[in-house]
Amino acid sequence: MTKILLAYSTVDGHTLTICERIRRALEAAGGTVTLVTVEQAASLDLAGFDKIAIAASIRYGKHRPNVAEFVERHASLLAARPCAFFSVNIVARKPEKNRAETNPYVRKFLARVPWKPALADVFAGRLNYPALGPVDRTMIRFIMWITKGPTDPTGVYEFTDWARVDAFAAALARL
Repeated sequence: MTKILLAYSTVDGHTLTICERIRRALEAAGGTVTLVTVEQAASLDLAGFDKIAIAASIRYGKHRPNVAEFVERHASLLAARPCAFFSVNIVARKPEKNRAETNPYVRKFLARVPWKPALADVFAGRLNYPALGPVDRTMIRFIMWITKGPTDPTGVYEFTDWARVDAFAAALARL
């Protein structure tokens, strides 16, 4: 059985939701998946995994610093294993920014870290205005207004292309 580490960093929880779907697909394909936060993964023996996937969300144009720190700390081990990375961000709702090679956040992250995963992708996330605090809600509404996205502060908007998530999981299973 293939042992797979799926480590994630999330702000609002949607990256975890995507990871749970990927975990189910990998387990259905015969893998054994350990799904943990990046912080929890830092204390694991990574050498015990056959494959490693890292998932990271964006808030205000940045991945959390601990994601890059994790990759930098374990770069040599990551280079020796089949690995994958995906980012979750609202910018990926736009067709011209919904691929790893066209998404500015994925490109910037992968250019910054000493790691080139065999598989990389980006998925549009979920925007849940009612769950945001007043400052975040105002800031994100402003960003959405500038980028011609939804601005109704009572709305919940799901942008995730679940078929793409499933295809990513299948590709990860084949790595």
